Amino acid sequence: MVSALPRIVFGLLLVPFAVQVCVANDSPLSQAQRLELTGEFRKAEQILDAALAQPDLAPETRYTLVYERDRLDRIRRDYTLTRDQLEAKVLEGVKEATPEEFAQWLDQGRFDSRKIDGTRYFMARSVRNLFYRHPELNDRRTRPADEAEVQRFQLELCRQICAAAKAEQRPYVLTKKFDVRFTGTVHADAVADGDLIKAWLPIPREFPFQRDFRLIGSSPTPLEIAPGDSPMRSAYFEQTAQAGEPTKFDLHFTFEHDAIRFEIDPALVTPLNRTNKEIARFAQEGPHTDFTPELLALSQQIVGDEKNPAIAARKIYDWIGHNIQYSLAIEYSTIRNLSDYCREHKYGDCGQEGMLFIALCRANGIPARWQSGWNLFPNRLNIHDWSEIYLAPYGWVPVDVCRAVSAYQEMTHLTDSERQEVADFYFGGLEPYRMAANCDHSQALTPAKLAPPSDTIDFQRGEYEVGDVNLYYDKFTYDFTIQEIEPTTPTKTAAAD
Repeated sequence: MVSALPRIVFGLLLVPFAVQVCVANDSPLSQAQRLELTGEFRKAEQILDAALAQPDLAPETRYTLVYERDRLDRIRRDYTLTRDQLEAKVLEGVKEATPEEFAQWLDQGRFDSRKIDGTRYFMARSVRNLFYRHPELNDRRTRPADEAEVQRFQLELCRQICAAAKAEQRPYVLTKKFDVRFTGTVHADAVADGDLIKAWLPIPREFPFQRDFRLIGSSPTPLEIAPGDSPMRSAYFEQTAQAGEPTKFDLHFTFEHDAIRFEIDPALVTPLNRTNKEIARFAQEGPHTDFTPELLALSQQIVGDEKNPAIAARKIYDWIGHNIQYSLAIEYSTIRNLSDYCREHKYGDCGQEGMLFIALCRANGIPARWQSGWNLFPNRLNIHDWSEIYLAPYGWVPVDVCRAVSAYQEMTHLTDSERQEVADFYFGGLEPYRMAANCDHSQALTPAKLAPPSDTIDFQRGEYEVGDVNLYYDKFTYDFTIQEIEPTTPTKTAAAD
């Protein structure tokens, strides 16, 4: 029963499930949740600790209590700056910024914050988000980044893929083969000497556009490789920790990934066949895609009476591209409803924007699902989320709405028509510089974790636990190197951000 618990909890919509169960009574869980909302974290922790000390708790109850207790710690780790610390960072990061200007921005609510036990704390990456959400300040960056070359490269790549797909009359073209070395490192003395650390590292899932995963080497040897069609594909390891030494998990593998470009003709697209249960389930609300009254109202505003799935999805794509700003995110595991968070705040990172797109598509009967892994752009390695929609007769079609946000709002080194080219491409297209490990969100790993995962939605950085205790991001790091085998290019390196 215990080993199946994470799958059961995810299936019941982990955090909203707890809210729905408890708000109607005065259980310890509902008390703690109310205290968290008013910023009384210590009192909430005391209530949860007392509840966890009770004997004979049902496994599902214990799991949810542990998650809620962990969540309070996770929120603290996202909101670390006092007002004075934030002011110092703003004055350092923004040219000619003054204390008076900072105070004005503070009054305008430009910085995400939480009140925690009587003190207001601000998000650690507030200065970077100031520039994302207020692009008029970009000229005042003390450390500006030159994006012209990257934007031009992306445009030319989109053009090459479109030309190849047209010439070859197929959506999957320009195959790349990558050599990957991934290392996950649990810090020295993060766990006790002799503890058995369980580790799950992401590996490429099988898709029509991604194939030929080959394990070249590893240390230690993985005990299990998840099936190629797993919703979240992993290699599973175990290793005993030694006092004073970091515990490393190394993977070396190769795989192939195609560029993708579907030329979608809305006149050929047919409505969803709901007798296909495997596809139709992705047109239903679920974890983080609740059909709330606010979401349905937004859907009506964007889509109106449009019934063609391709046209409706494109309306949603363009609306998000023009109206949702990119913003670095707090950890997903601390957010109750990812799509609603993005809708309410009008900003989000790639996954939050993608989840809003998925939710709005599903609200219109369009099957949509999560897809994620790594972005492998030369010298731009990072984790990344995007999505797919199902359009008959084309099948699953990629959509990266975060790229629409970038094209419409951020690619200032391109002309308007060039920016439109980029936006058009990512509705039905992807570059080959991806590693996709996941085709769904909020799913159990293989084998299932006993503890609530560090990321309850996604799986890109690895997951670790000892017994039934999760090891959060402060306990480990990850890094990976990528080399193109065909054609050969210099090695690029990425590390945790």
